[in-house]
Amino acid sequence: MRLRTIMIFPEFQNQEIIDNIRKQYDPLARLVKPHITLVFPFESPMSNEELTHILNKRLQDVKPFELTLGGLSKHEDIFGNYIFLNVLQGAETLDYIHQILYDNEFKEFDIGLQYIPHMTIGKLPTVELLNNAFRNIQSINDTFSTVVKKISVEMIGDNEESIIVIEKELI
Repeated sequence: MRLRTIMIFPEFQNQEIIDNIRKQYDPLARLVKPHITLVFPFESPMSNEELTHILNKRLQDVKPFELTLGGLSKHEDIFGNYIFLNVLQGAETLDYIHQILYDNEFKEFDIGLQYIPHMTIGKLPTVELLNNAFRNIQSINDTFSTVVKKISVEMIGDNEESIIVIEKELI
């Protein structure tokens, strides 16, 4: 069984700003493109065909939607110390997709944490380093807008690299 994740890979005209921050503060920056996670990493014997069927069934009413990110926040939980790029527009749709998947076929993988739609742009090993990094970039006030047209499933490779195995077009 392989570890997989369901996510969105938004592309922005000014994406180099996100990429530069991630290069400094996100240890996954070289392994996976900027993304918004909808279903967190899970290990399941489900085939990619089964996953495709689930996405087609659960997302049939989800149309392409506008997504705008902007503003930074800090987040600390049991998994680490994070810098989030906040969702300004599209959070309701992201939350809906997350909820409909976790309420159904992915229920067993729900660990009960509140879902906060965001893009992680930094993960730091200590709260002190998190606070320093946040201070260094908190003045960045750019916004990032796009239209989300597909949902992706990635498989996490042996070296933690991202391998896209499914792309579900929203219509």
